[in-house]
Amino acid sequence: MLTGNASGDSRLSLWLRVREVAVPPHMIETATARRIAGDWAGACAAAGFDVDLDLRTVARVHGRDTASRLRADLRLMAPDLLRWHMPRTAPDGFLRPGTTAVLARYDEPGGARPVRLVARTAPAWADAGQRIGLAVWDGRVPPGREPRPRGYRAPDARFRLDLHRHLWDASRSGELRERAGVSGSPAPGRWAESVPDPERFALGRWAFEAALLLKAEDRADGGQVAVRLGARRRLLLDVGRHSPGTAGPEVRSARLARAGAGAGLPVLPHAATWTLPDLELLRSGLLPAGRLHPLVASALAPGVPLSAPAVEGAELGGGARQVDCRGALHRIGLVDGRLTPLDHDPAEIRREELLAALTGTPLPCLQAIDSAHRRPDWLTDVRDRLAHGDTAGALALVGSALGEQARLRDGELSDALQEAARRGVRHGLFRAGLAAPAFARKRLPARKPSRPESHPYRPRQAISR
Repeated sequence: MLTGNASGDSRLSLWLRVREVAVPPHMIETATARRIAGDWAGACAAAGFDVDLDLRTVARVHGRDTASRLRADLRLMAPDLLRWHMPRTAPDGFLRPGTTAVLARYDEPGGARPVRLVARTAPAWADAGQRIGLAVWDGRVPPGREPRPRGYRAPDARFRLDLHRHLWDASRSGELRERAGVSGSPAPGRWAESVPDPERFALGRWAFEAALLLKAEDRADGGQVAVRLGARRRLLLDVGRHSPGTAGPEVRSARLARAGAGAGLPVLPHAATWTLPDLELLRSGLLPAGRLHPLVASALAPGVPLSAPAVEGAELGGGARQVDCRGALHRIGLVDGRLTPLDHDPAEIRREELLAALTGTPLPCLQAIDSAHRRPDWLTDVRDRLAHGDTAGALALVGSALGEQARLRDGELSDALQEAARRGVRHGLFRAGLAAPAFARKRLPARKPSRPESHPYRPRQAISR
């Protein structure tokens, strides 16, 4: 049940934090400007995407028609909007690791293989920077023989964004209002009484979305669709054909089942199953419409002006901060880009720094500066931005608080920045095919045993989860 208090619903609190830091305003502005200019690759780079496709190769392998359709979709794609809507996991709101979502299909009559434009995320052990890969998948690669970079998975039937182009196609983002049920959805039938926690699901849209899915699967006359309600529960919907003159497709029957009961049935996409998080945040009053992604705001609340997000922490960057220093209120602030005591002369500062170097107790002003370097109050905000890939925002926050020329001292802040850099190196090694998770490396043989020529040794492939 929705509440007006973020602490009363951890899920809403999670999505609120995701909307604040996962897709920062400067990313949206830069990606939008490059997309409007026709630079789709630059827009992807600004939104934290790795482009793993080549249009010339696609034209040579799959034909010029497929390459032309792919190029047209890339020019329409808003990568920042796709990042906004990508599936995420609790409790940190990170991108769902090891997920491959289909964005567009390029099937041709008589085609031997399916051609898909996909967005994919790295496994959890290599997800530094929360980067998203953009690639073409044609189903040619058998399991265990993935080309570099290894660790990416085949498309997941739950994340079919080709049926929800409004979640990534800038030209169709206005459809979000209807697809999210803002403009009104028919009340579900009595079958909805068997669904646990019905407030969290978009029940009124299930019949329409199931009909779209069945049509995409060449089952226009209707049939059964499996709805994933959790890790162990499924709802099997039997949807009829949408007849002209009726309000919409009808759910003929529905029954709860355990996981595995709907094997072989089409799976209702994740985006159609759950209530849109932005809609829940708006209804609960936790997030104003002006703080949404511009394309999302124009669809859910047209006419609402956008507002700049409030910057948390970094109170030192807005002016001098007062410190109780031996019975008097002293100021510390930025001087020539460095955090400095303002009410102590340089000679006194040098004496106190020498005293601190000899394990003495320095002035409270110097202690406050040292605490800002080692363990600042806004460290959590910096960590969140680094974890979600907003390195520029994290460094800007540090610079506004400590100064652009400040040299970080040993402490938790320095450790957080160094750990982010190490994770970035690990992600780079993963993309180059030079790294594997620790548990997989331990399973590889230490040396190649001697075998007859007729039985060549083939080492086990690294396993990633």
